[in-house]
Amino acid sequence: MSNTLGYTGKKLGFGLMRLPKANGKFDLEKTKAMVDLFMQRGFNYFDTAYVYGDGDSERVAKAALVDRYPRESFWLVDKLPFWDAERPEQLQEYFDESLRRTGAGYFDIYLLHSLNRELYEKAQRFGAWEFVKGLKEKGLIKHFGFSFHDTPELLDQILTEHPEAEVVQLQINYADWENPAVQSKGCYEVARKHGKPVLIMEPVKGSALATLNPEMRKVFQDANPEASVASWAVRYAASLEGVMVVLSGMSNLAQMEDNTSYMQHFSPLSEGERATIAKVVDMLKQVPVIPCTKCRYCVDACPQGIDIPNAFEIYNELLMFDDRPRAERKYARIEEGRPSSCIECGSCMAHCPQHIEIPEELKKVVATLGE
Repeated sequence: MSNTLGYTGKKLGFGLMRLPKANGKFDLEKTKAMVDLFMQRGFNYFDTAYVYGDGDSERVAKAALVDRYPRESFWLVDKLPFWDAERPEQLQEYFDESLRRTGAGYFDIYLLHSLNRELYEKAQRFGAWEFVKGLKEKGLIKHFGFSFHDTPELLDQILTEHPEAEVVQLQINYADWENPAVQSKGCYEVARKHGKPVLIMEPVKGSALATLNPEMRKVFQDANPEASVASWAVRYAASLEGVMVVLSGMSNLAQMEDNTSYMQHFSPLSEGERATIAKVVDMLKQVPVIPCTKCRYCVDACPQGIDIPNAFEIYNELLMFDDRPRAERKYARIEEGRPSSCIECGSCMAHCPQHIEIPEELKKVVATLGE
């Protein structure tokens, strides 16, 4: 099996999850400018999902990309959700809606979305593997696989039981490589053992690795004053063998300018650069941050409407930047769904890909920043 599924584009993919916003909606005109720069610089891989932005991501993909460029000039990846599905027939409904929203005609890759043990068992019950194979036979998708958030042992089980899966999307970044809650290294090694090309998500850990504290930033800046902090994380992921594409959920044109500048003519990390990253990893291990990637799956499940990722981000920033006035200002702006309103029902935890003990962590936030 090819390690790239026939994909010959550059290694940076545009994740359409954290697009620029205006009035609470994705900003179409700014997204068009980002898409145009991405395509002009020779990149052509786009990633969306049924659930991103309550469907707005797929609709923006249509307006900013599909309606403006020849279909054969880009790869579009979409995903099949499971967590709210109540009957197998909904798989077809989800797919049809994604195809309608994007207007793409077909998807180059279609992924079973965010498999963990519970969702894998549900996929088995609902006949999801047979469903996506049928889509490929009909020419509605070109390749299929799954994105994954669980243990290397489960990943090995899935790939052993379903060798027909063509690709695996994994959370990999230098901070999570040895993280026992994510096990990036173990999952990557399992995918390589099974000969599957790897798609990488969260290479900058939800922007956390672009906003390190001053001491960590200085390590990178001393090593290369011209390179952005984020570039070290993206290049780390892209330097791994067997990686087909590294996704970046870019939110503005400046991020697009930066990421495409160093990935346009990508060069793998040198040994010296790896040593620099190892030094920062050692420093990161000393900071007890909450490992939230701001996917927001927990928010949809919270009966109290708590903006959990925002609360965690403010708390983490305080730990990493030691700027209490700034943290308190941001915390004061939370008007609805205050962290202190948590009723410890645990609904959020069933949807957290990072397996965070969310109610316990919210208690820390409240104890540190107040009611």
